[in-house]
Amino acid sequence: MENTVGSLTKVQQSMIVGTLLGDGTLRKKSNTLLEINHSHKQKEYVLWFYSALENLVSTPPKLRKSGKNRMSYRFTTKSLEVLNSFHEVFYEKGCKRVPNELILDPLSLAIWFMDDGSKDRSSVYLNTQQFTLSDQQMLLEKLSEMNLFGSLNRDKKYFRIRLFKESLKRFQSIVDPHVIESMKYKLLL
Repeated sequence: MENTVGSLTKVQQSMIVGTLLGDGTLRKKSNTLLEINHSHKQKEYVLWFYSALENLVSTPPKLRKSGKNRMSYRFTTKSLEVLNSFHEVFYEKGCKRVPNELILDPLSLAIWFMDDGSKDRSSVYLNTQQFTLSDQQMLLEKLSEMNLFGSLNRDKKYFRIRLFKESLKRFQSIVDPHVIESMKYKLLL
C-alpha cells in the first residue's frame, strides 16, 4: 500500500519505535520531526532508513562534518502531525523515556540493535544508558515477552542491557532477517 503524508505504514512505525529506543531523536514545535544521524561509516544504514521514510522527508541524507574528525550522515523528516503521538509517549519534560505501552516486534528490535547494539565475545548489549533504571527494567520485561532474557550490566557509571547467553540464538533468529547486510557484523554469525 502506498503511504501518504499523514499516515505511517506498520514498517515505518516499527522502524520509528526501534530508532527511538536507540539513536533516533524527535524534536517538536507545533508538529514533530525525526532526526536520523549516524557515523559516516553507517552511510548504508542511513540510506536504507531514508528509503523507508522517503515519503516523510524533503531532503535526502547529507554528509555532515562537525569538529575536526567527526563526520556523519543525517536526515530529518518533515515536521508532521503523525509523529506527535511518538513524541507524546517517548518524551517527558524533554527527556527520552520508555513508554508503558511500548510494543516490541522483530523489526523494531532489529532497528534498536542496529542503532545502539553491540557484541562482545559471546554477549549482546543494548546501550540503554540514556534511560532511567526503571525504564531499563521495563525494557527487560518487554524483551522477556519475546522470550529474550538479560540483566542490567554496569558500563562505567551507567547501566545497559546484556542478554543472557541462553537468549543469543533466539535473539539472532529474531533480528537476522531484518538486519541489513552492512550491519551483519554486529551479529554473532
